[in-house]
Amino acid sequence: MPERQRADARRNYTRILAVAEEEVAVHGADASLEQIARTAGVGSATVRRHFPTRRALLEAVSRKRIEALCVRAHELTGKGDSRNALLEWLDDVVAYSVSARGLAAALAYDGPVHENSCSAALEEAAGPLLHRAVQDGALATDVTVADLITLVVGIVLATEHYPDPAAQADRLFRLAVAGLSPQS
Repeated sequence: MPERQRADARRNYTRILAVAEEEVAVHGADASLEQIARTAGVGSATVRRHFPTRRALLEAVSRKRIEALCVRAHELTGKGDSRNALLEWLDDVVAYSVSARGLAAALAYDGPVHENSCSAALEEAAGPLLHRAVQDGALATDVTVADLITLVVGIVLATEHYPDPAAQADRLFRLAVAGLSPQS
């Protein structure tokens, strides 16, 4: 939000964002923009002026979580086994995405990557983790952070209606990492 906005516009933005965080926590990415406007005490045009698309709203709601995941990627870069560091970060992305309704939708690629600030931030932060794992031979050279985010998003979206989505998402993520072959 630009600093030069009028005080009432800044207040509206803050109020809309707070209400949106609550609505997305309850209803996920499908939270009603009209309900957010009503609860915030503003018109739907005011919501759309601050957040012209649903993605813009989801990205704003997810910003703090995305920043935490970026910090975590930086903490893990250069620590211990490169494969384990990358998998630990991906575990965090899965856990955050399951617990933060709407985050998986904010990470989904449904247009140009440069237009998805959440995924772009994660790609930049996790790039060194991935690069190190590739250099160490712990990961195929053609795997990208975008591939891994897409995998996580798919798993989280596929499991969100399970009785225990966190356990199911974790199980499927482990299966994806281990592969389909029996353990030797």
